[in-house]
Amino acid sequence: MDESGGSGQPRSGTDEATERHGEQRTSSAPAAGATRSGPERPEHPTGPTPPTAAPGTSEAAPSPDRPHDPTDSARGAATHSDPSTGAEDGAEVPGASPDQAEAPAGSGSPDEAGPSAQDATHGPSDGAHPHPEPEHPRTLAHSGTATGTGTGKAQPPRRGREPGGGLLMGRPFGVPVYVAPSWFLVAALITWVFGGQLDRVLPELGALRYLVSLFFAVAFYASVLVHELAHTVAALRFKLPVRRIQLQFFGGVSEIEKEAETPGREFVLSFVGPLLSLVLSGLFYLAMLAVEPGTVPGVLLAGLMISNLIVAAFNLLPGLPLDGGRMLRAVVWKITGRPMSGTIAAAWVGRALAVSVLIGLPLLTQSGALGVTQDHVGGMDTVTDALLAAILAAIIWTGAGNSLRMARLREHLPELRARSLTRRAVPVETSTPLSEALRRANEAGARALVVVDADGEPLSLVREAAIVGVPEHRRPWVAVSGLAQDLTDGMRVSAELAGEALLDTLRATPATEYLVVEDSGEIYGVLSAADVERAFVKAMARPS
Repeated sequence: MDESGGSGQPRSGTDEATERHGEQRTSSAPAAGATRSGPERPEHPTGPTPPTAAPGTSEAAPSPDRPHDPTDSARGAATHSDPSTGAEDGAEVPGASPDQAEAPAGSGSPDEAGPSAQDATHGPSDGAHPHPEPEHPRTLAHSGTATGTGTGKAQPPRRGREPGGGLLMGRPFGVPVYVAPSWFLVAALITWVFGGQLDRVLPELGALRYLVSLFFAVAFYASVLVHELAHTVAALRFKLPVRRIQLQFFGGVSEIEKEAETPGREFVLSFVGPLLSLVLSGLFYLAMLAVEPGTVPGVLLAGLMISNLIVAAFNLLPGLPLDGGRMLRAVVWKITGRPMSGTIAAAWVGRALAVSVLIGLPLLTQSGALGVTQDHVGGMDTVTDALLAAILAAIIWTGAGNSLRMARLREHLPELRARSLTRRAVPVETSTPLSEALRRANEAGARALVVVDADGEPLSLVREAAIVGVPEHRRPWVAVSGLAQDLTDGMRVSAELAGEALLDTLRATPATEYLVVEDSGEIYGVLSAADVERAFVKAMARPS
């Protein structure tokens, strides 16, 4: 909540208040002094993810009863895809920060004695990081991130859904496994194509060939699940949280929510998936030797051996978002000492790979290099090959670009510090009229209100959106307690939090405002979710 001074001259929430900060150090009880103020689905991606839609911004004013989670817009899930996948890293882009709405300024109540400006809760001290200020400072009474009136525009994106995305199949190692609706489409496609091949190899099966083909489709995706479980087990071994595994049209995705801490772990995390696919291919080959060729078991085992070999080979191609691209990234990271350098190198190799797939796959098919003679290549086959090449190329190209964006996001995450983003706050008792509370805040250069009890212990935070919704003539008769949100443990955050740790804390308890405290328990101020989002957008706009 930006505000102006009593003279009507614009001033930031920290400029003049910060000048007093050194002179007016408050005690741990807010009533005796002032409180301080302060607070990011990618975190660095560890593997390719499926394309995810960026959360849209809402044009409607948020309800005070529905807290906003600013971190969904900043987070991205790192993932490992299987191969035939080519699924890319999903980066959720933060929504536009809201324009602040105009509302009449509140008038002070002359017959009430209030704390002086020295009682305002402290904002960042002189030695702290500078507080990001909006371009047009306003009074506390004028500010607002969302209301039903005024000129408020785009709202921060809503909190994203919990992991989902299809039919829940189980929770191996505690990680939910989902089958996306698109899997049923690809299962039908595999059943049709493989059934046609069975008709040439085992014509005596008749219509039963489609049942055998369906079994092959399920067995193949079971192999893909093993590939993804290899990534998941390695991630859990390195204490990296895994959000979910999803089986979808082009393969599978393991959504690993944090980046590996070292290039060695990144390499292992990426390599175990293709390694398991190679092991499966070898096992199917050995099993194939034990059965008679030209039988249903023999054909199924041969198909599973070849498909897993293709999965492993495709994933080992050295370009993001494939596992081979992650391995290349780890090698460059180890050589240069910079994760971003590895990401840039692997992403551009991935883009070159996408172009090669787009041009080379149809040419290889037409030339017969893939074992298909020109006598068996028809017009429809040519169109199908070109379409498949275009889809794969698009997925690889997009995944490489998303990997770059996610790496850039992670590079800027440390710039989000609770201490530098916190608003100076004023403690007020529950019965204090809103107009009087606003007068005290404006005099103190504060931008937030903390409701305290008789002993100075914080009870709740006055919602910024609720303040703007109260007409000026009603403010002397409205108590601040009626506009406040009760504090929960999750709404108290440490002033020392920064980067991913800050985002994880905010994500655990979605709210519009948070109370920021020192390690000693002293109140530092109030953190607005909208301020976090604005700082994130600014950080992402700066070049790496």
